[in-house]
Amino acid sequence: MTIPRSRLALLALLAAGVGACGATRPARFYTLEAVATSDGAAPATPYGVVVGPVTIPPALDRPQLVVQVAPNRVDIDEFNRWAAPLPEAIAATVAANLAALLGTPDVVAGASASFVVTHTVTLAVQRFASLPGKESAVDIVWTVRPAGGGAARSGRTVAHEPAPAGGFDALAAAHSRALAKVSADVAEAIHASAARVKRPAKR
Repeated sequence: MTIPRSRLALLALLAAGVGACGATRPARFYTLEAVATSDGAAPATPYGVVVGPVTIPPALDRPQLVVQVAPNRVDIDEFNRWAAPLPEAIAATVAANLAALLGTPDVVAGASASFVVTHTVTLAVQRFASLPGKESAVDIVWTVRPAGGGAARSGRTVAHEPAPAGGFDALAAAHSRALAKVSADVAEAIHASAARVKRPAKR
């Protein structure tokens, strides 16, 4: 069976039109931002902190945003993505928050540092849920370890930040606020760890 050239041309135009329609919806990329601030009255501290590694559940280890649509169901959104790998983005955001909260520039995300390291922070993400029109829900287990030895301090921060409107922009902002709460708990643990090291031994 021979298809007329006119019909072939029409099919080609239709295919091109469908492709053009698909190309008109580009992916959007989102970042996490450090939003923690210091009151400016606290003196600078001598801390040197390395944040990482950060572990996340395998279901979240992808560039697409994973959206919670039901108690036991998620959608993987192909058109809304993280601008960087999520573990790296979380580490960088917590590091920037800690720099503000601790009053020191010597905080980095990663394995290497150009300063004397006093503490390392590891983060194990249990939940990093995006609920459109509702909230960001974050559950992170963190551990603070003094670099010179001594007892580690661990804790768990669960944070829920509302995102009732604004779509994915609001969700990314809510996640950033939730990570600020995690960072505040970690900063408190670092202060407590340092105070214990400085406390003189009982005679």
